[in-house]
Amino acid sequence: MATSAKSQKRSQNFIVNLVLIIICVVWLVPIFGILITSFRPSEDIFRTGWWTIFPHRAELEVGRIYLDPSVDVDGVITIGAATATFEGRSPDGEVTEFDREPIEGVSATFEEFRNGVVTEEGQTLVWSGNKRSRELRLFDRQWVGFDTDLTFKNYQDVITGKTITYQDAEGRTITRTGNNLGIAFMNSLAVAIPGTIIPILIAAFAAFGFAWLNFPGRNIFFTIIVALLVVPLQIALVPILKDYVNMGLNGTFLGIWLAHAGFGLPLATYLLFNYISTLPRELLESAYIDGASNFTIFIRLILPLSVPALASFAIFQFLWLWNDYLVALIFLGERNKTVTIAVAQLVGEKGQDWHLMTSAAFVSMLLPLLVFLGLQRYFVRGLMAGSVKG
Repeated sequence: MATSAKSQKRSQNFIVNLVLIIICVVWLVPIFGILITSFRPSEDIFRTGWWTIFPHRAELEVGRIYLDPSVDVDGVITIGAATATFEGRSPDGEVTEFDREPIEGVSATFEEFRNGVVTEEGQTLVWSGNKRSRELRLFDRQWVGFDTDLTFKNYQDVITGKTITYQDAEGRTITRTGNNLGIAFMNSLAVAIPGTIIPILIAAFAAFGFAWLNFPGRNIFFTIIVALLVVPLQIALVPILKDYVNMGLNGTFLGIWLAHAGFGLPLATYLLFNYISTLPRELLESAYIDGASNFTIFIRLILPLSVPALASFAIFQFLWLWNDYLVALIFLGERNKTVTIAVAQLVGEKGQDWHLMTSAAFVSMLLPLLVFLGLQRYFVRGLMAGSVKG
């Protein structure tokens, strides 16, 4: 029985680990693809997928065939040395010489050549253009090594607001104006950092009071705070916007700091209350006996011991503020646009410019990833705070 239980537990652990690995791979593959694409030249992005930077087999053009004007292209066309001129091509497009004539005696109609005709050597012969072009391209499936043609130009173009130029899929030179994502990045920092610190400090004071201090109406006030968790913030946007317009706060950082502080305080207070209320009562009573004031206890004991809960809420609040679009658009608008607004404008203006979109996407997600990875060890500890007692 013991052996059966152990084997069953091992199989369960294997299944759980396998599922987690699959989830991680599914999550990481698109991010890795965006990262690779953001460093590729624009013309390569339009032609091939990001996975082609790894060694793979691909159809490469190895030559071109030009038919003589005397060849009839309305019926069956036969390729031969007497009726065509052969021109070798290197992988980078430069003209080379064939050691021998690569094609001899291949016959097909114009439509068949347009769809591609496979030769005895396994190469593919494709008609290029219309009948008047009389040009065929010869492709061979060959191994391609690592693509080292990567560049930082995409990031330079998307971060600055200067005029940018690039090549599209047809090789045409496109000129556009950059979206100055660098300024939007700094604006997002100016919103997210104070908007995270302010509610954490206020909520920590409030949670300490609800957990350890006795005052009239404590239970009623705490019930109101818990009830505010289910109130959608959208219903408060219009009244707050009217007040901001009257007070001249609309479009300012102070206005959005106060808005985000108000929207985040109920969750922060509830989360920190659950954690602070589980701290050892003997520790605080000893501090009271030694003559420490409530403020000293809060600064010297509560805050250092509540780091897991503070970090857990900081992750929530920072990611919410960084990824927020609606509140930033209403209270900041175009004057101090954040990364989310700038990326949304980039989608509307340059949705077909994949090299700019991927660079902007990775710029916008880089900091949230670093914040989560840097604080993730506190994440579960903060969420489980106060969930088990006894």
